[in-house]
Amino acid sequence: MLGSARIDRVRKIIQELRPQRVTIQFEYLAATRLSAYRSASDWAIAIEVFGFSPRAGLPDVHVYTFGSRLLRDKGPADYVSREAFDKYLAANPHNESRFFCPISEGSWQDPETDEVLAEDATVVPVRDQPVDVPRTSELEKYGIDVIEPPRVQTFELCRFLAGAHRDAVLATPAERRASVPLDVPEFLVLDEWNHPNVVEDTERPSGSQTFQQLAHALVTGDASDYSPSLPPNTHWSLWPDGGTL
Repeated sequence: MLGSARIDRVRKIIQELRPQRVTIQFEYLAATRLSAYRSASDWAIAIEVFGFSPRAGLPDVHVYTFGSRLLRDKGPADYVSREAFDKYLAANPHNESRFFCPISEGSWQDPETDEVLAEDATVVPVRDQPVDVPRTSELEKYGIDVIEPPRVQTFELCRFLAGAHRDAVLATPAERRASVPLDVPEFLVLDEWNHPNVVEDTERPSGSQTFQQLAHALVTGDASDYSPSLPPNTHWSLWPDGGTL
């Protein structure tokens, strides 16, 4: 049974998560992962979302980080004024975002549109290593219905890579904890979980079973306190509107 001090810490974590919005449906989702970090005095949660947004042009992995004490990607010199930086910190005291591109730019994308692979593309550079462009039959093995065969859409490639080369397209250990102080060690890693649909104003991490249980585990240091009864929903196939919103 939690003592009053631990209950207060759990409540504090949930309160700090209350306004946060981790959207996994604003792009063509391909892969996700959640990492939790804790120490005696601090906590952090990093959520990786790999996919493709036509607005971005290049597939990326977005690392959302929430925590009690964060490392910032930018400082006062990156803002128009110190006041602007202070306003950013005041509005985002417990969250930070970073973007990484595991797939390099190149001739693999159609010169007319980033949304389709070039007709003559044979390899894609993933973490500076060549990966063969998949055939339609290989895409189908991962449950990917090719929209305009034999042409491969960029988001279809991302979903193939997420299945065949998952660790390469998600963040490296250093990238995923880029906003987490080194003295806060990794505690728990989830490849799937039940994620709230934060497009709905009534759903936030603070109100979800997943994040409530994670808050308890982060306070107690007992990973078994995360014992969800809800089915995971972070596979791309469960977010059919992704990339169209």
